[in-house]
Order: sequence, then structure tokens, then C-alpha cells
Amino acid sequence: MANQNNSNKDEVVSKEAPKIKSKFAEREEEILKFWQENDIFKKTLLKDSPKGEYVFYDGPPFATGLPHFGHILAGTMKDYVGRYQTMKGKHVERKWGWDTHGLPIENIVEKEIGLKSKKDIEDFGLEKFNDLARTKVFTYADDWKKIIPRMGRFVDMENDYRTMNPSFTETVWWVFKQLQEKGLVYEGFKSMHLCPHCGTTLSNFEVSQGYKDITDLSVTVKFGLVDEPGTSFLAWTTTPWTLPGNVALAINPDIDYVKIKVVHEKETGKVASEEKFILAESRLPVIKTPYEIIEKIQGKDLVGKSYKPLFNYYDNDTLKNRENGFKVYDAPFVTTEDGTGIVHIAPAFGEDDMNLGKEKKLPFIQHVGIDGSYRPEVTDFKGKVKPIENPQAADIEMIKFLAQNGTLFEKEKFTHSYPHCYRCDTPLLNYATSSWFVEVTKFKDKLVKVNENIKWVPKEVGEGRFGKWLEGARDWAISRSRFWGAPLPVWKCETCPERHFIGGVEDIKEKTRSTNNILVVRHGEAESNTLGILSSNPKIMHHLTEDGKKQAVVAGENLKDSKVDIIYCSPFLRTKETAEIIADSIGYSKDKIVFDERLHEIFVGVLDGKPDAEYQNFFNDREEKFWKTPEGGENYTTVKIG
Repeated sequence: MANQNNSNKDEVVSKEAPKIKSKFAEREEEILKFWQENDIFKKTLLKDSPKGEYVFYDGPPFATGLPHFGHILAGTMKDYVGRYQTMKGKHVERKWGWDTHGLPIENIVEKEIGLKSKKDIEDFGLEKFNDLARTKVFTYADDWKKIIPRMGRFVDMENDYRTMNPSFTETVWWVFKQLQEKGLVYEGFKSMHLCPHCGTTLSNFEVSQGYKDITDLSVTVKFGLVDEPGTSFLAWTTTPWTLPGNVALAINPDIDYVKIKVVHEKETGKVASEEKFILAESRLPVIKTPYEIIEKIQGKDLVGKSYKPLFNYYDNDTLKNRENGFKVYDAPFVTTEDGTGIVHIAPAFGEDDMNLGKEKKLPFIQHVGIDGSYRPEVTDFKGKVKPIENPQAADIEMIKFLAQNGTLFEKEKFTHSYPHCYRCDTPLLNYATSSWFVEVTKFKDKLVKVNENIKWVPKEVGEGRFGKWLEGARDWAISRSRFWGAPLPVWKCETCPERHFIGGVEDIKEKTRSTNNILVVRHGEAESNTLGILSSNPKIMHHLTEDGKKQAVVAGENLKDSKVDIIYCSPFLRTKETAEIIADSIGYSKDKIVFDERLHEIFVGVLDGKPDAEYQNFFNDREEKFWKTPEGGENYTTVKIG
């Protein structure tokens, strides 16, 4: 029966109709073959182009996924530009590039090895984590190299550039230093959107990619006046979890407010009670229970009034600017479009709040850490404030707490557009954090003016979407608090305000020059050398040959006139034997030789003990040695001392 089933299966397969390509597809493949066989693209790149150079900047994609419609459409449009300028007689170099750094790759590694947070990465080990990230960079590179030429695009994908290459990083450093010398970079503390899972802030552009309509919880909270027991301000917030960070209330001095009295019906055996509340007159419709207006108040007359803090976690003498806290302040951004006309202010969790905090010198309370979790001193609440698995969990706990303590006036559900991390889908937090900024606002007017001279098709893009974006451009936050990326080239003194901005490798060499004289001696000929094999594992014992011992003696004779303070040696047997022979020659105690496990050959993994030619054939060219890694080994980028 098995044979019969297999036979039937084979018969079905043999009858399967062959795939038929359209004439258009066949024609495209013929043209592509002709281009490739005759190096047509290269022939368009003659250096003696009569009209000179045309430079086209092209943002590189990640190779962690396959090309999608957005890549293909944009890539086709980019190809038009290069071809058109070439036909006009210009030399248009078009090099393919890979964006190899950033959170997309980090997220892939996290999911693969089961890491849940930034701390998990630190516990796992930054070196191991980055090594894994490096291996994921070119997951789909070969697929891209098939698809992009098939689009008919002229671009050099063999001599590509990669953002993880040292030369690229050095270029970024150079640009950063140029901006610094022009006075266009600064380190600032600003309210930004934070992804608590990724542990880093996002740029405005990144934030704009992750908005979702969600149902959230809002609360109207009672803030009891200090000098009027029984009277409370009513403030509305859509982020209940920020309430422990409250330090002030804001009103609009030009708005009319009212004080109302609400009488609660008496329950059996109890006397009816009353409460008084202050809110904007135009927002009275939000009051669902019967009330009586007992006083009308101008907004300016509320400024300066004090209220009781909702929480006592930070209400003590150690709180900086405590004398300015828990009062009412005037703020023109307060409106009556929703809420109560009274805004709860938490400077650590909102741009308007932070600006008001700076202006009025308010206390600064950041009761949530960069991982999105409540800090230990917030004793009534635990865990994350916007967990991805249940974003409303913390708000629900806050509402329960307010209700139990008599400070909850009302709660309700509402639907709004909320930003999420476009990489990991975690709800973002509006969070005050430090970052390095490019001061775009210094040259924003120039950008707007230049844009007016650009011919946009359709023109509405330049005048509308892009033009409006330029008009509202803010300073650009460029630093990220992650691991797999280019390091910012700023060296800070830990005990003084001095800083050095590094513009390249030469700057590093200049800052790290040592007065020590270091003599590097290679071991004498070893058995592994005569066998012609690789020996990168110090546990494999390869002795010096007789010729190797003689070479070590000669090296020692040459070093007799040198003052040697210390000898460091790698852990290989052949290097130990060499170091001991030299030590005998120069009168240095062999007991003082420091055998350092960190000094070693580049590990070649599964190729250890194999002929050197096999290792060399593993790479197509020298550049591959910087990123391609034998199984269990290292490459030129990962190998390091220390």
C-alpha cells in the first residue's frame, strides 16, 4: 500500500501544470540578463561625464525583512532620478546601503532568546547581545540582492556600505562634531515619548508611525483646598497613573469659574453630607449630580491658592522647590474643550507641564522609572504603568485607590488616538528625560524659505504636509539609550563640567597617547606553524620547535639593552615558552610574567586545527572578515582585548 500511495503521489505531481510566465516577465528577464552580461550599469558611470557629478542621497533599508511595496515604489522612483541625471550627461554614483543598527534588530534578538526588558539585556551581557545582533543584520540580504535588480534598478549592491562599519561610525562622529562647532548641538532635559520596553526615547517621526485608537480611562479628581476644608478643585486627567507626580494645578486666568455645592442624599441612619467644588463655569454639564452654584470666581482670583497633595511619597523637606508646590498657577494652554478647566500638572510627564514647571520653578517628581515601573517609594502601587498585556491595569488600580481615599469624583471610558512603539507595540509614555539635540529651531526659518523655492509635484505636498512640518519643526533628539548602535562621541569628566567632542579616530589617538613604550614580540615558530594549521584554542598544546626556541633566544638578545618593567603574555603554550626564554635572556624573573587570558588569537571556531587556506576560502574578500563569522568563532569586529 505504501508503494501504491507513493506512486499515486508521484503521478499527481507529474500532472501538475508548469508555471507559465507572461511575455512581459520573459522580456524583462531577457533585458536584465543583457544588462548584467554587458555591465550596462557600470558603463553609465564613466568618470569623464561631461556634466560632472550628481549626488543622490538614499536612506538605506534594514535587511531583517523582505522588501515590501513601500521599498519597491520608493526604489523605482529613486531609480528614475539617477537614470534621468545620467542621460543628462552627469556621473551618478549609486551605492546600495544597509541600515544595520537600531531597535528593529535588537527586538529580533530579544524575541529569539526570550528577553523581556532592557535590564534583561544587561544581565545577559552587552557583548553577547551585540554579537547576536550582528549575526541578524543580513538575514535577508541575499533575497534583496535578487529582488532589487529584478525591479530593473541600477544600483551597486556588491560594494555596499553598512552603518555598522567603523568608517560609517567615524563619519557620524565627524558630522556631530561639525554641528557642535557650529553651536547646533546641546544636551537637554525634555519631555519626550519613551518606550519603556525598549528603554529609549523616540523621535517625533518615530512616534508618528505608531498611533492607535484605543479605549482608555479618565478620572476627575478632588484636590482639597488647604484654607477651605470641604472645598475641592476638580481636575480631569486621561493619565491617572501620573497623579503621584502631581505638583500643581493650572487654570486659565481669563476663564470664569464657579464654586458649586453638591448635597449627597442621606443613607439610612446617616445625616446628609455636602461637598463644594470649583471648576470652569462652561464645564458644568460634566456634573451629573444635582448641584447649586454658590459663587462665581474669576480665574485670576484662584491663582496662588494651595491644596493638599494627593500622595505623601515625596511631600517632605527634601523635595526641591517644595515651597512652590501644590498651588494653583495660571497657564494659557488650559482650555474648556473638555475636562473641568483645571489641569493636573506633573512636570515629569508632559511637555506643557514641564514648561510650566521650569517657568514657575515647581518641584519635579518622577515616580516612574525609565522601564515604566513605579519606583520603590511609591508604596501603594507596583509594576508597570502601561504594560503591553493590559495597558489599563495601572489606571484601574489608581482609580480604586482614589475611591477608597475619597478623592475620586468620577471616572469614565473614552476613545482616543494613543502613540505606541512602532517596533514592539508597547504604549509610549510622555516622559522627561535627557538627550542630545540638534538645535533645528536655530535654522528652521531658513529651511522654510528654501522649501518655498522647491518645485513640489503635487504642490500641496510642499505647501501642506511637508511645509507645515517644517514650520512646526522642533529640536531633533538624536541620542538613544540602547546598545546596538553608533556610540555618541562625547567624553565627559565625572568630576567637572569639561567635555571633549570626538570627530574621528585621530581624535581618540590624540586623547589616549601613552608615555609608555610597548614592545610587541611574536612567538617563535611553533608546531602549528610547521603543520600549516590554525591554532586559536589555548587548550591545544603546540610547543615551540627547535628553530622557534632559537628565534626566542635571538629576540631576548636584542632586548638586553631595553628596560623591561613588566612582561604580559597570552595563555598559549608557544607564547609562554617564548616569554620564558626571553625573560631568562634579559634577567627578568619568570615568576613575574603576567599570563593574561584576555590576550588571544582571533577565535576561528570550527575551523580550528584546519589548514589556513580553508579559513581564507571561508571569506569572499577581506571586508567580509569584519562581519562574517565561522561557527563558534569571531570576526574582525568582535575580536577584542579586554
